[in-house]
Amino acid sequence: MTGPIRHSDGNGQPSPSRRTVLRGAAAVTLATAATTAAGAGTASAAGAGPSPAVVDHPGAQWLPADPANYRTARRPRSHPIDYVVVHVTQEHFDDAVAVFQNPGRRTSAHYLVRSADGHIGQCVREKDIAWHAGDPGYDDHSIGITHEGWVNSTAWFTEEMYASSAALTAAVCARHAIPLDRTHILGHHEVSSATHTDPGANWDWDHYLELVRMARTKR
Repeated sequence: MTGPIRHSDGNGQPSPSRRTVLRGAAAVTLATAATTAAGAGTASAAGAGPSPAVVDHPGAQWLPADPANYRTARRPRSHPIDYVVVHVTQEHFDDAVAVFQNPGRRTSAHYLVRSADGHIGQCVREKDIAWHAGDPGYDDHSIGITHEGWVNSTAWFTEEMYASSAALTAAVCARHAIPLDRTHILGHHEVSSATHTDPGANWDWDHYLELVRMARTKR
């Protein structure tokens, strides 16, 4: 079982337009992340309408994975949720959605975060088991959050993405009583028997965890 998206070296992949990322604006971005996500809920990878009430995270857009790409469950009753696993797609947002909706791929993630504006798509309900970690033990007990971009390019990891993802992770951890530390908020590469390298050396863990804790404080 593989992770949510193929992970290559990224050579020759398209790059986003240059963006100015201001670290000092992190707190402001966090404060507006929920509003941005809610407004983006009417937009989509394919121009669909507003999300139904089925989403677990307010403001997320429902972009359902094919049922062949995850397992229905009754978490946390059937399996306690102990981890958040961070991924990077090696694909554009729309292409990642297409992978999750292709029944032949046998892979998915619970959430997908867009680079340009931090828009969040939910592809699998938190109660269900997405196939994202490449290890059934982690799949059963984790929430998978994948981020649009390529591991070899910092340009994809925008402040908008970090802030929106951090607010999402803080909310997931609050819902499931997951500690806000690196023992429980993991990169895909840290999963036992992992063969993938994402989110890679360009993912700023110190900054991300700082934003997660800030978002938790604001709740």
